[in-house]
This record gives sequence, C-alpha cells and structure tokens, in this order.
Amino acid sequence: MRVALVTVGDELLAGDTVNTNAAWLGSRLDERGVTVERATVVPDRKADIARVVNEYHAEYDAVIVTGGLGPTHDDLTMEAVAAAFGRAVEPNAEALDWLAEHGGYSNEDLATGTAELPVGATPLHNEVGVAPGCRLESVYVFPGVPDEMKAMFESVADDFSGTKRHVEFVAVDEPESALISRFETLRERFDVKVGSYPGESVRVKLESEDETAVADAAAWLRENATLV
Repeated sequence: MRVALVTVGDELLAGDTVNTNAAWLGSRLDERGVTVERATVVPDRKADIARVVNEYHAEYDAVIVTGGLGPTHDDLTMEAVAAAFGRAVEPNAEALDWLAEHGGYSNEDLATGTAELPVGATPLHNEVGVAPGCRLESVYVFPGVPDEMKAMFESVADDFSGTKRHVEFVAVDEPESALISRFETLRERFDVKVGSYPGESVRVKLESEDETAVADAAAWLRENATLV
C-alpha cells in the first residue's frame, strides 16, 4: 500500500510548530507495512490544499491530511478537500448526533462550521477533542492537534496495511564516506535495502521483507566495521 501524507499549516512552514504528526504517522504506517512515498506541507490556503489532495488522490492508494479542522478563519481543510472532489460542505448529521451523545454538545453549542464535512464523506469521530475528521473515498482527514490525530488514526488503522518489512540498525564509528564499498557489498550479497544516517556516529539501516537477510547482513556488517 502506497500512501501520501499532507500536513496543513502556516505555522509548520514558518517553523513555529515542529511537524511531529508526519513523523508519527510515518512510523505507525511503516510498522503496518505501508510505504509512505510523499510527505508534503502546505499553507493554510484552500487552492493549495485542494490541488495537492487532488494530485495525490489520483496517484496513491490513500492520502492522509492533517490540520486545519475547526471553525476559525484559517481552518480551510474540509472546504479544500471538498473542492478537490468537486463537492460542497454541509452539516453532517451523524457527526452532530455523535457530538450530542458523547460530548453533550447541541448544535447551538458548536461554533459555525465545526461539523461541516464534504457531501458524501464518512465522519471520523474525535475521541479527545471536538472537530470531527472524515474519510472521502481514499482520503482521510485528521485534526492537527497531535493527541486528537493519533486517536483518530488508531480508529481506522486497520484500513492501512502492507507487507511487513524487517529492520535492524547498526551503529558504526567510522565516517560515512569510508563505508561506501561495504554498503555496495551489503547490497550485492544480501537482499536488503541499505540506508545510512550520519551524526556523532553512522546509523546504518538494513531493511528487507526477508528477516533472515536482515539478520545476516547486520551480522556481516558488525564483523566488518568499527562499532560504536
């Protein structure tokens, strides 16, 4: 399964807020064997959100959009997702009923726009907040507040699955440039994908659908490199 992530918010682009949602979603999807092929940040601008959602919906098995839900002036995600599908937004009766039953909110209690979803969308209820998300075909819309986003994702996590890939990291106390020939050997001798992440040491990531191949490659590298 191939997935694209779209995170919405001027504050992310300005660096006012760290984009932890994309990192968390990428990790959870990877655990489920899903391949995340895009992670895009867009501003609080309806046309930009709609354009990216429309493009990714055509290209990937699913799109997850986070942020920009609610009744304030810069909460434009629902309208943008609706526009990507050529639909309007309207108050969603199921979402309103759930908010009344589980949150004690009457329609009059809610700010205008709180429970407006694209026509035909399935609401995703917000277990730890107020503003609902939704699913429209293969596009999932979650809140930007991390706790709300995480809870909502877990409610539909079973929609996301793929082939489990096994991963092992080896920390090497050598410059990355000195490891190039050994990376080539790893790829030639073992059915693994090799990644390297330099810092105080080099973290070498070995990944494959074959658990034995990962274990054998990690053992070989440990025998043929200076470890931390």
